Formats: sequence, C-alpha cells, structure tokens
Amino acid sequence: MIRSLSVAAFLLALYIGVPGLISLTGRWDFYYTLTSVALLSIGSAGVWLTFYIGRINIGQGAYALAGGYVAAVLITKLGFNFWATLPLAGLFCAALAVLIGLPILRLRGVYFSMVTLVLTEVARLSALALPVTNGARGITSIPLPGEVSVFGLTLIPDFATLENPKLAFYLMAVTLMCLAYLVLWRITRSRLGHLFRSLQQNEDLAASIGVNIAFLRVLAYAISSFMGGIAGAGFVVISQSIYPSSFQVADSVNFMLNCFLGGLGFVFGPMLGTLVLYFGWSLLFAAAKYQMLIYSTLLIAAMLVVPNGLLSLPAMLRGKGGK
Repeated sequence: MIRSLSVAAFLLALYIGVPGLISLTGRWDFYYTLTSVALLSIGSAGVWLTFYIGRINIGQGAYALAGGYVAAVLITKLGFNFWATLPLAGLFCAALAVLIGLPILRLRGVYFSMVTLVLTEVARLSALALPVTNGARGITSIPLPGEVSVFGLTLIPDFATLENPKLAFYLMAVTLMCLAYLVLWRITRSRLGHLFRSLQQNEDLAASIGVNIAFLRVLAYAISSFMGGIAGAGFVVISQSIYPSSFQVADSVNFMLNCFLGGLGFVFGPMLGTLVLYFGWSLLFAAAKYQMLIYSTLLIAAMLVVPNGLLSLPAMLRGKGGK
C-alpha cells in the first residue's frame, strides 16, 4: 500500500507538480534541464544493470553516441519519424553490445572497466572518420518529432505544431525514464534478476549449478546498451544536432558516478544520483576555477559518509536513532 502511494505521488509530481511549478515561476529553462536529467538517468539505469552482474561499466557514452547517430542518420538521410528511430537506435546498440560483449565480458574487475573506458573514445574517433556521420561537422537541423497516428487518431502530435514543445520533450523524457525504471525494477524482481545477482556474488558457483553465465552476461550488457542508445537518441532530438564530442569519456564516467552516488543497492539509485550530480555541477558554476575542486571534494565526502549511496541515508539515520 505504501509503495503504491509512493509511486502515485512520484508520478503526480512528475506529470503535474513539476509543470505546474515551472508555469508559476516562469522558469521555462528548467524543462530542458529536467529533460536532460531524465534522459541521462536512462543511460545510468543501463550502467546500474551491469553493476548488478558484477561488472564496472565505464563505456555507456559509446552507446549513447552510437544511438544518437543512428537516430540522426535515419531521420535526416532516410526520412524516418523520430518515434520509429527510437527503438531502432536501442536495438542497434544492443546488437553492437552483443558483438563487443562476447569477447570483453570474459574479463573481470579493472580489466573489463579499462576496456569499456576505451570504447567511448573509439566511438568518438569512428564518428569523426565515417562519411555517414559528416565527421567533425556532425549532423544538424534534425527535425522535431513528427505525428504518430493510428486509423486517423492522433496519438502523439507533431512537436513542430505545439505551442510549448519544451513541455512535450519533458513529458517524453520522463515517460521514457519511467518505462526504463519499470523494466529495471521488474527484471530485479524476476527469475532473470536472481540469475543476474548470482553472477555478482559468485560466477564460478553459478556456473557449477548449470547457470549459463556467458549468455546472462551478454544479455545484461545488451539491455544496458539498449538503454544507452535510447538516451542518446533522445538527446539528439532535443538538441536537434549531434557531434562526435556529444558524448565523451567524462560522460561515461558520470553515468557510473550517478549509480554510485544514488546507491548500487537500489533500483532507483541512478535516478537520484543523476539529479543530484547534474544540479550539483550546475550550482557550482559560480565557483569558477574552483568548480572541479569543490565538486570532487563533495563527491569524495559523499562516498565516505554514505558509502552505500544517498538512498541508504534513511536506513542509516533509523539505525542511529535506534541506538
């Protein structure tokens, strides 16, 4: 009952509370900020899933960049509607993850992490070199999402005809975010989730009782990369452009940090971590050249004070109160 009420309150806040507050305050720029947070949290959710199988993934930026370029190419060169490119971008990244994951998922610990860290730079260099991506010029003037209709009934309007497309982008992003975390939550509560967890605890023991660990590792990595591709495609359409530098190594590191800060033991940890890190970095702009120093210091302090993430804080406080 409490869980259902919490979910209902969260959804009311997302779909009614936030737009209402923005309308009252006139801070329309917050729509872009919150849209970005929602899309980044989708990519972070994918990274969290690789943590769930015991792998430290620092390469999500590569799949976000790949998904963004797939969407951009399909829209600008082949005339696809954005809504059709969204699943295609995710599926392309999932297929790419299978090809890449088959060899690298045999690695463990820091070795796997270092290989994934290289992937983002490889993706950037590939985007610079491939003719279809227009090199350093990138792809610009990407059209807004078009109309989706079934039997003449408009399900999604053409964003170009809307009076406030920023609100439409925000609603699109938070809906995708909610769906992504619903899938993630459902996975962790299913038999598949229990099998994923067994890989984190002891792969050798899981293999000894007949668990197909190679298949599960690749499956989790493919789902993770699918989410990265969705996030990248979403960013392309809100910015209406993409460049090889749109997602860099720093972005891959941030996807990982979002998971750490929110809490690796909580499905919704990446969502909170993304919100806090994104706004935290923005608030520190006033610190100028000391921004990175203060940001890094606060992150280290957070890891020391709440090593299990921000979502573990209520349990820590209850524990102290009971003593």
